[in-house]
Amino acid sequence: MDNNVLAKVEGIEITKEHLMNIMRSLPQQQMMEVSTVEGRKRLLDELVAAELFYLEASANKLDEEEEFKKILEEATHSLLQRFAIQKLLEKVTVSEEDMKAYYDSNRKSFVSSEEVRAKHILVKEEEEANRIRKEIEEGKAFDEAAKEYSTCPSKDKGGDLGFFGKGRMVPEFDKAAFELKVGELSDVVKTQFGYHLIIVEEKKEAAIKTFEQVQEQIKQTLLRNEQTKVYTDKFNALKEQYNVEINEDGLK
Repeated sequence: MDNNVLAKVEGIEITKEHLMNIMRSLPQQQMMEVSTVEGRKRLLDELVAAELFYLEASANKLDEEEEFKKILEEATHSLLQRFAIQKLLEKVTVSEEDMKAYYDSNRKSFVSSEEVRAKHILVKEEEEANRIRKEIEEGKAFDEAAKEYSTCPSKDKGGDLGFFGKGRMVPEFDKAAFELKVGELSDVVKTQFGYHLIIVEEKKEAAIKTFEQVQEQIKQTLLRNEQTKVYTDKFNALKEQYNVEINEDGLK
């Protein structure tokens, strides 16, 4: 059997591509469950079982039963509804000219907040924090002190927390970090986690993002707006085209 064909059921092939497509469509948790060889074997068994039950149903002419016909009619009805809406909305496009016009009219809504890049050392005792601060003031490198004393996982990177905006950290830490000048060592800062020493490496002032930075965001916003308009207009036109009766009293 071809390696791309994982199973055959009365000549019906179940391919590796088919299996992978199903795996990709699964929710994250289920995808993890079938990521192992054993998990893929279980999934393949389920696909084989599905084909066997299909063959059994066909042999027993279940597709001729009224109950099945009713279910099929309802499913077709629902799929056609969704397909009609999909075909309507996929025609909607947004021009770059419209995106730039939206950007120019809404620049103030695309402001990136002030950010700092800081390093810190976290210890449990205030006395220890004061001792470490003194060592740094006397010439010990902050990175070296962080690796030696800090209890935070960031110690492996010399205490580097990367860039963060206001409100990302606990209030006491946040206030201290944004009040420091670049290169300035903080006093000991107490938070719920312990005692910190903070040094700010870089600052980014609040600034308006470029069009390129927000182009995709604007595109999605305008697409949603235009799709809503197209949908509403079509809905209203169809209500005029077909006989529609609504009993609002029945909703009370």
